[in-house]
Amino acid sequence: MFCKRGSLILCGTFLFITWNAILVLLLWGRPSPSQPGREHGEVAERPTNDIMGDVLRMADTFEAELEMQKEILMQIKNLQSLWEPSNGNGPKVVVPRQPVIPVLVIACNRVTVRRCLDKLLELRPSAELFPIIVSQDCGNAETAEVIRSYGNQVVHLKQPDLSDIAVRPEHKKFQGYYKISRHYRWALNQVFKTLSHSSVVIVEDDLEVAPDFFEYFQALLPLLKSDPSLWCVSAWNDNGRDGYVDPGKAELLYRTDFFPGLGWMLLKELWEELEPKWPASFWDDWMRQPEQRRNRACIRPEISRSLTFGRKGVSLGQFYDKYLRYIKLNTEFVPFTKLDLSYLKEETYREHFEKEVYSAPVVTYEDVKQGQLKGTGPFRLQYSSKDSFKVLAKNLGVMDDLKSGVPRTGYRGVVSFISRGKRIYLAPPPGWTQYDPTWS
Repeated sequence: MFCKRGSLILCGTFLFITWNAILVLLLWGRPSPSQPGREHGEVAERPTNDIMGDVLRMADTFEAELEMQKEILMQIKNLQSLWEPSNGNGPKVVVPRQPVIPVLVIACNRVTVRRCLDKLLELRPSAELFPIIVSQDCGNAETAEVIRSYGNQVVHLKQPDLSDIAVRPEHKKFQGYYKISRHYRWALNQVFKTLSHSSVVIVEDDLEVAPDFFEYFQALLPLLKSDPSLWCVSAWNDNGRDGYVDPGKAELLYRTDFFPGLGWMLLKELWEELEPKWPASFWDDWMRQPEQRRNRACIRPEISRSLTFGRKGVSLGQFYDKYLRYIKLNTEFVPFTKLDLSYLKEETYREHFEKEVYSAPVVTYEDVKQGQLKGTGPFRLQYSSKDSFKVLAKNLGVMDDLKSGVPRTGYRGVVSFISRGKRIYLAPPPGWTQYDPTWS
């Protein structure tokens, strides 16, 4: 009752004095720290007539107690970062702090954004840890109404500048690409500068995501933050069609030199690097240029965690009918946050990957195409030029285009895929050192 009536300061002072008085009485009968622990049954030494000696022994005892309490306080301080206050009506609750990773949905005039948002909201494990921000361009009223229908489940932003962009006459047909680049710049500035987030996962309004989409990015954020040789994490495998991936390896992840996009995460620090020189158009191909990539890699999965259902768009269905519509979307939940992902660190990954690739037996195109490979694999199919890569890739059904010399999904020039149930590495000769930007 006294604590309820008195101030917290007076209560604390009272308890402090009382506790120390009790402590003095208890310590008075204890041996000094310099004495070894007495044998069982030995009577404790009592104060003597040597007052000065008694005071010194008590001082030693107090010093030892204070050191012990100081150590305890330091441990409490170190654990304080794991505490979060409650709503103010109750005691503090110990809750591990986890990073907030917003999902930025880039929208325009497709009412099918509902399919994207429905799946994100269905699979999202926490509204607090994964806020969904929908940034809408184009000013389409019907699409805006669809987004508004979600109420406070999403944050709805509207890109204010809907004007046409002055472009060269020969680029008039690319006006849409210019507007997309402008929209990305505005939306990312909102996320990082206005809303002050430190990371973001970007999806476009025609993407559907896998059951472990959020788990995947949550697990890989620490690696992206700690490894300067990485600059993004993507949910997408460009060669991820059914039959070209190993269905039994849903947990398998890769490093890739090719920027995949289509559901990808970046950090605020990267945006601060890119934003001042952000391009007027074709932002994704710009990202794939050596000046931006700077020999950094992205993480990508064996089996895609995103799937595009939007054939209609500014790209006019480029690649959609031949490749994108057949991408296999992962259906198995992989607990990535409980897995050891240290194998993806640059030095470890590179050493293991190159050893596996270049210790694999070399085979011919005919062996691969006709299914005449002996053994379980993996196997290496070697290319020696831009033209030989494109012929082999096209004939084997993997994407054959290159951007600034980098093949889709490539890591150190190597493209990994499954053919007739066997792992194939389409690889340059041993001793590869760098990409040739003229291979585009």
